[in-house]
Amino acid sequence: MAFLSRDWLLSEDPETRAQARLGQFYRLVRALMRNPLAMVGLAIIVALLVVAAFAPWIAPYSPLQGSLQNRLQPPSSLHWMGTDELGRDILSRVIHGARITLYIVLLVAVISAPLGLIVGAVSGYFGGWVDRVLMGLTDIFLSMPRLIMALAFVAALGPGIENAVIAIAITAWPVYARIARAETLTFRTAEFISAVQMQGASHARVIWRHVIPLCLSSTIVRVTLDMAGIILTAAGLGFLGLGAQPPLPEWGAMISRGRAFILDQWWVATMPGFAIVIVSLGFCLFGDGLRDVLDPKGKVKS
Repeated sequence: MAFLSRDWLLSEDPETRAQARLGQFYRLVRALMRNPLAMVGLAIIVALLVVAAFAPWIAPYSPLQGSLQNRLQPPSSLHWMGTDELGRDILSRVIHGARITLYIVLLVAVISAPLGLIVGAVSGYFGGWVDRVLMGLTDIFLSMPRLIMALAFVAALGPGIENAVIAIAITAWPVYARIARAETLTFRTAEFISAVQMQGASHARVIWRHVIPLCLSSTIVRVTLDMAGIILTAAGLGFLGLGAQPPLPEWGAMISRGRAFILDQWWVATMPGFAIVIVSLGFCLFGDGLRDVLDPKGKVKS
């Protein structure tokens, strides 16, 4: 069909807005596919999504039930990653732990990115005292280490996955606010913004319909790059006993329980550690490739 052809997608004179958007998306996908490291990162992320979605069918054993007769068994054909101190299959726990990790990452991104995007867009659009107040608050959060601040919030809210998500989201939004503000300052005095204002559009409409969409690409890239940090922060909270609580198979908590056996039964702590490293690396590689493709200073070629 004509509307699926390459020439139609790459047309320099699109007939409809849908054609223009599809053509732009096609160019972005082609540029991303030229980056092999980004493709490796995307493959890791897709694998994480598949494992999280089908964990009950992929995992060979229950992640919560074990047998003390099989405790601390080394990796073998029956237990590919060995067993822990309660005889639970580590591979099954790592697979189910992907669900918890993905749950935390997605919730943090959904909360922190829109919040930071709105704060930054409002700050950059209005300027003046609004900018000073909002950016002053942002700088206060940025001045403190993220993990330390997350520990403080979790200590105040109490241990648990939901409280860990809230704590990480509170510490993550300032970065997005800074990026959105910097983007907004580059075009807040542009002619198209003035034209929209002269047509009688309210400040809220200008920000929502024109300012925020222009800040989305840089925010998406930053979210992708921040996924690794979110995973590590969540694992750190779990390691300290402030994230997911036993017997949930959270990767950081699994490392914490396995550190007592690190010298003789190394696999108990090492296997979930490998999972954290691989998934974090996947998000970093994909984020780097996405940044290169969506870089406003570059030009995507067909």
